[in-house]
Amino acid sequence: MSDAALPTVAEVRAAAEAVKAALDRHLAAVERRTGDDDPEVYAAFNELAAAAEEYDELLYDRYDEVTPFEIPTPEDGVPYTGPTEPAAFSVLIRRDYAVVEPPRLIAQAERVAAHDREAELVHDGGTAGALGVLFGEYEPDEIASRYKEFGLEEGDSTLWIAALEEVAEPGEWLGSPFEHTDPEDVLHRFDVSAVFDEDEDEDEDEGADEAAEPGLTPA
Repeated sequence: MSDAALPTVAEVRAAAEAVKAALDRHLAAVERRTGDDDPEVYAAFNELAAAAEEYDELLYDRYDEVTPFEIPTPEDGVPYTGPTEPAAFSVLIRRDYAVVEPPRLIAQAERVAAHDREAELVHDGGTAGALGVLFGEYEPDEIASRYKEFGLEEGDSTLWIAALEEVAEPGEWLGSPFEHTDPEDVLHRFDVSAVFDEDEDEDEDEGADEAAEPGLTPA
């Protein structure tokens, strides 16, 4: 980082004061909490984590120093507070795709519709209708493993396993299936993103730079 882009002394001090204030708010919230899942404690924890992270970054940028403590941020995941032996659980999945070859997607849907009377290609035969046909014919996992055949490109994906007190009644959550999941009930989470590959590549590049001796050109 250039000197012009360095944080000012005042900015670092302000960040330190923000950490102190966040510590006070967190302690106050803990002292008056009403239970293990108190929302005020949860909010104060996140505020403290954000303030500590900001201070740590500014301190490092200005003075090349770090703090001796680390507070996990929401990016690291919310601690699980549910039962140790859940009697039921939900699996929530999100997978993002880009439609990079619309003609291929539509052609695959037309092929399915030609052999299945119930698979009607609606919406003027465009990609919206094609998606309905394909996801009606194939399981999501099969599409995930064959996405290139359908003219798609993978984006980020995540899978959450969330504990339940009991299985919901039929139709109970169909109106808003993803609305009531508490992050603290998530037993396991599995994320897939190209950003993780980029982080690994950067680590490998840094390792290669450190391994190369100054003044020598690799053969």
